[in-house]
Amino acid sequence: MEPTTLALSALMLAALAVMAPRAWRRLDLSRAKHRSLTGHSKMAKRVAGLLPGYAYDEARFFGSDGAPDEFQRRRRAGFDKLVALYTERFPKSAALTAQASTGISDLQFTGSYRVPFQYSPYLRKHLKTGSFLQSSSGVTVQDLDGNTLYDLTGSYGVNLFGVDFYKECIAEGAARVADLGPVLGAYHPVLLDNVRHLQRISGLDEVSFHMSGTEAVMQAVRLARYHTKKKYLVRFCGAYHGWWEDVQPGPGNPLPPRETYTLEEMKAETLKVLRTRKDIACVLVNPLQALHPNAAAPGDSSLVDSGRRAKFDRAAYTEWLKALRQVCTERGIVLIFDEIFIGFRLAPGGAQEYFGIEADMVTYGKSLGGGLPVGVVCGRRQLMKRFREDRPADICFARGTFNSHPYVMGAMNVFLERLESADVKAMYDGVDERWNRRSARFNERLSSAGVPVRVANIQSIWTVLYEQPSRYNWMLQFYLRAHGLALSWVGTGRLIFSLNYGDADFDAVLDRFVAAAVQMQADGWWWNDPAQSNRTIRRGLLREMLRQRFSN
Repeated sequence: MEPTTLALSALMLAALAVMAPRAWRRLDLSRAKHRSLTGHSKMAKRVAGLLPGYAYDEARFFGSDGAPDEFQRRRRAGFDKLVALYTERFPKSAALTAQASTGISDLQFTGSYRVPFQYSPYLRKHLKTGSFLQSSSGVTVQDLDGNTLYDLTGSYGVNLFGVDFYKECIAEGAARVADLGPVLGAYHPVLLDNVRHLQRISGLDEVSFHMSGTEAVMQAVRLARYHTKKKYLVRFCGAYHGWWEDVQPGPGNPLPPRETYTLEEMKAETLKVLRTRKDIACVLVNPLQALHPNAAAPGDSSLVDSGRRAKFDRAAYTEWLKALRQVCTERGIVLIFDEIFIGFRLAPGGAQEYFGIEADMVTYGKSLGGGLPVGVVCGRRQLMKRFREDRPADICFARGTFNSHPYVMGAMNVFLERLESADVKAMYDGVDERWNRRSARFNERLSSAGVPVRVANIQSIWTVLYEQPSRYNWMLQFYLRAHGLALSWVGTGRLIFSLNYGDADFDAVLDRFVAAAVQMQADGWWWNDPAQSNRTIRRGLLREMLRQRFSN
């Protein structure tokens, strides 16, 4: 063989030797991703950018699934009744919402994304909803028109113990710090008591206070990167950790994924990636995902079929967290529990206590503020330090004007004291069994009523599931409101009960929910073609979108 050929062969073999380990690592990373678009952030973002915007006319709004004329007429009649009822019952709330939406971008967004986008313009034109309330008490809220509705919004997770509890926290907390008032920079003495409570609850050494849950997660990740000197974080498919770039890759984020790996939860291949890669600083866990691993937070805007799935298996999720804890310990990866949403709901000590797993850092928010906005990071001492004494210019800066605001610290102080009270401890007694029994009763009633609806829960956080293929499941949220149930803008994806729901109040919610589902079924929205499946619905939508995309 010619010397030149030999040299080229040697170079090629050397190149392959260098490239092969990288290729294997890349393959391992691919195997650890969930097969859905949710598990492939870059691809999901590209696909989202290709989806065409279009809206159904009146005929398609009522007949997009090919239902017979008889059922379409029933749907029209039912819709007209809903429109009349909303017009009569919610005029002030709807009028003020319409007025405010011209100047509030959040209202424009939530108003547009309550249902799948094809149906949204027609629905918003005819069925006017309201986003304003004037009072709350017990487990109910009152709107501007004097309607009383059972609250299933949970205030995005804040309302754990009932609205009256938080009103008292805010009032008493404000009184405790009133002499200092809104003086910022210095600390009110209640802060030290809060730190002691949080050290005991979290089992961790140090605490830092922030202005929101998103900000707390940002700082936890920054500190993990700072101390490990590694740049990548691992988040799990579908998990929400706030709206900043690194933890919300894919649709909804204007920037592409950067130093983030989105991997599949409860999968051996994911543990292999964590064991073999050297660039991972931290792993983020949102314990709420135990209800629907690897699926995004459910909302009715994406409810184009009946493919929503959820089931909580405490034992299986506990085993997964144990395995995750072990590999993070072995590899020096910072394990962060993001308990912003679910903190204190599962147990007084949060998800760490509930699952029996110790994290390296924990973020809290929502309920912890006693009704006021807050974010908190608790962590091991060696991870919380923001500077290096041997390199004074190498710092991990994090400050905020309203961090440790006296009024927030006051309300938090009352919350943390009451968390140890006999009344609050009684709410936790048998909490799993109580809410699981209620969920079972709910499903029994729905089954007896003959409606294709079921619920799944992780304690007092529920999601609604749909048992037969349909393109109109999202309509249920409007029937529920008509029957006096208040839901958040994501609709039936999240029903969040406060723990002060007594049996009588729960029974009232159950009766109203079943009545709403029965009425929706009678109005023809759940007509079902035996040949229709979730797959055929999705394929039909894909063909429809392709026609829209390439017809212009």
